[in-house]
Amino acid sequence: MKTNKYNKVAVGVISFLLPLSSVLLFSCADLDYTEQNTRDEDWTFEYFENGIKNLVFDVYAQVYNNELASNSAYFLAGATDEAQYALETGAVNNYVNGGWSPANPYSNTWDKSYTAIADVNMYLEKIDQADISDWQYNPDYNIWVQQLEIFPYELRFLRAYFYFELFKTYGNVPLVTTTLTNGQANSIERTSEDEIVKFIVEELDAIAPYLPENYNTEVGSEVGRATRIAAYALKARTLLYAASPLHNPTGDKTRWAKAAEACKYILDNASTWGLKLSSYGSLWGHDAFFNPEIIFGLGRGESNAFEMANYPVGVENGSSGNCPTQSLVDQYEYQDNGETFGQRYPGNIDLTSVDPYEGLDPRFALTVVKNGDQWPTNGSQGKAIETFVGGFNGAPKYGATPTSYYLKKYVDGSCVTTADNQTTRRHTWIIFRLGEFYLDYAEAVFNATGSANDATYGMTANEAINVLRNRSDIQMPPFTEDGDAWVARYERERLVELAFENHRFWDVRRWKKGAQYFKTIQTATLSSDLMLTRSTINRQWDEKFNFYPIPQSELKKNPNLTQNPGW
Repeated sequence: MKTNKYNKVAVGVISFLLPLSSVLLFSCADLDYTEQNTRDEDWTFEYFENGIKNLVFDVYAQVYNNELASNSAYFLAGATDEAQYALETGAVNNYVNGGWSPANPYSNTWDKSYTAIADVNMYLEKIDQADISDWQYNPDYNIWVQQLEIFPYELRFLRAYFYFELFKTYGNVPLVTTTLTNGQANSIERTSEDEIVKFIVEELDAIAPYLPENYNTEVGSEVGRATRIAAYALKARTLLYAASPLHNPTGDKTRWAKAAEACKYILDNASTWGLKLSSYGSLWGHDAFFNPEIIFGLGRGESNAFEMANYPVGVENGSSGNCPTQSLVDQYEYQDNGETFGQRYPGNIDLTSVDPYEGLDPRFALTVVKNGDQWPTNGSQGKAIETFVGGFNGAPKYGATPTSYYLKKYVDGSCVTTADNQTTRRHTWIIFRLGEFYLDYAEAVFNATGSANDATYGMTANEAINVLRNRSDIQMPPFTEDGDAWVARYERERLVELAFENHRFWDVRRWKKGAQYFKTIQTATLSSDLMLTRSTINRQWDEKFNFYPIPQSELKKNPNLTQNPGW
């Protein structure tokens, strides 16, 4: 190989990736967990767009690999108290019906993470050998030179991101930062959680100064790439998880303090970075990718697949999908006094004599479709939804909602899903957004100080939460509680604010409260005379579910990999 011939340029002026109009285009790396890469190195490192840049594509592509797929186990709401998946055959149901095991481990996180990590390690070791000087007369050559400067920092961010995904999913996992032979890979041992967290935090601290705050003014203005703000967000979330009971069994308050400081740094600098809270309903939809609240999101090209998966049965090509539970509905508060739906109406409800949904937190109507709502909103399919038994969108139709509700959040009601004249829209799955860090900060400060009204860090926990609740389109009563009452209300607020954003599955686990929230859920049946009748569904829960099982196939390859407890 030749040595690197390009001149060093200032880091930060760069653009490169992810056109919003399409899904990532990439050639997948043919890797298993061997930490080996079978690319032809000479070709890869002497060709930019189809070599070096495609290698970087491959790593970013793993972030997209089945993330939040609408009808798979990776849209995790159906394994929580947020939702019940309408079809019994839905893969997500295996999390709660006994179909989850080391032999059926849902190993997507393991596979995609180590595939990406192997590519990153190889790239970082070989990049100094890159020589694209033969392309110096290409009109994009100077841009390529700049990209070569920034790629290592982006890839280190992504490696840290994948190690966080592995840490939250499995706990202790092998920490690998160099390329390995098959023999080395298949004899490596698991690394402690503390070492993994230390690695993630130190990596993010090291690379953040070299990443741009955004790519809006960079050459090419390409979007979807790792930024400085995303690095700080990943650091803050990592520290919050590391401080939580599942990963902090001794209750070390200094861990909470570190998480509080990391979250506060984001809140203090948000305005300077151009971040601000948006209206709640604009967090998803065709233009959500450019929402100033979103720090890092997965922009998908135009499609209506998510709508087909989650539109009600009865809407042409609708499959019901992820149906919000009565457990979720019960958590929404009334605007007049903060009392929840479940407190005011704890039993069965005659909807002909009372409207229990009137005056609920506006986030309810933006998240949940109830009987009588006009849905979807497109002119050709929109009509009043009937979720009652015998109704157009209710039982006994096959696949109708088992909860009496349908999902609205993330679903674009303007999409037409008829056999003819279908329409499609862009979608953005949120990875990090500013609103999360007000909640993260509140949780960290409360646990670090022991009070929701302690201003040691410049803002109390209650003040942070009330910023979210004071948004112009929400306007909910303020938090004033403290102690155990605050914890209960905070956990409810976090569920409501972050519903269906892939937090609940992990939050309840890191709190070690699976038996409280996931063992039983409330659902409801709406009769033809509009009597809403509650019922309880029992689900499987075991403390071993706090972590995923290590795939049995990996244990067979590597005898030094121990299984997670209970599996």
